[in-house]
Amino acid sequence: MTGEKDLKNLIAHMRPMLDPEQYVFCTFAERDMASLSAFRPVALMAETEGVTAVLPADEARKLGIADADWYRRITLTVHSSLEAVGLTAAVSKALAEAGIPANVIAAYFHDHVFVPDSMAATAMEKLRQLTENAAASED
Repeated sequence: MTGEKDLKNLIAHMRPMLDPEQYVFCTFAERDMASLSAFRPVALMAETEGVTAVLPADEARKLGIADADWYRRITLTVHSSLEAVGLTAAVSKALAEAGIPANVIAAYFHDHVFVPDSMAATAMEKLRQLTENAAASED
């Protein structure tokens, strides 16, 4: 399965889905990665400075991370190809125009957009509008 590459199709069929869970971005030194073994990060990214983990809020609290910025995950449910061009830019632009920060992680099947918890409802509305506009232009 290679996924969709056509930008118009991707946007018209992305069907954003808001995850009810809250998430936190945190970082660990490489030597502290063993402490993550009891948890379920939804994403890990190794960087020169350490390992970034995206953890469900309840798991972050167990690690003592209680006073963090909370994010919500919006999954773009269309199966996008890793070779697709422009989806991240279109989504980021729509959210940026509304003043909403977007942290996008492209996984094998779907793109996931993490937005501040307090802005999740507005982000969903902006992404629905983007989808509706793209679908209308298909007609």
